[in-house]
Amino acid sequence: MNILKPLLMVLLAGVAVPSISAEYKIDPLHTNARFTLDHFATSSNVGGFYNLNGSVHYDAAAKTGSVNIMIPLTTLSTGRPKFDEHLQSKEFFNMTHYPTIRFSSDHWIFDRKGKVRAVRGQLTMLGQTHPVTLKANKFNCYHSPLAATEVCGGDFEGIIDRSQWGINAYLNEIPASRYVKLNIQVEAMKQ
Repeated sequence: MNILKPLLMVLLAGVAVPSISAEYKIDPLHTNARFTLDHFATSSNVGGFYNLNGSVHYDAAAKTGSVNIMIPLTTLSTGRPKFDEHLQSKEFFNMTHYPTIRFSSDHWIFDRKGKVRAVRGQLTMLGQTHPVTLKANKFNCYHSPLAATEVCGGDFEGIIDRSQWGINAYLNEIPASRYVKLNIQVEAMKQ
């Protein structure tokens, strides 16, 4: 009987648990925002932002949610330091004057079964704010045996037109680079 109890706890740790209305803090170790854009119709440039922070409010029963994520531009990484500096310059993100990107949403879209399908929100960068919808490829809550609390999160994606925020560098030379694919992975721990 003593062996069954630990085995049962291990099995239940991976089972999704229904969430009730709660506040969650973004886990920077399991949250990132990555981007992909066209490079002269031959390949894609990719990069990401790490050490994101913020909060999530989620209520499965009421089918409501909100999220507020701060993305520090100092963490931009493409794997090529010179390219990182170029993207952080005035020509693109202008990190000196606008060190943070923010995504906030209080409009979540649920299906009939209560699964999160998308989040509609506002993306602020370079001092401008525009609406963005991110599709939820998956979203789940579980009891984390490591954090000893409930964790909720998912994978989200969307496409933005960078020119809306005034990032117009090389659009004449690479018109397809106007559209940037975003992939955001989020995990947040119940407070």
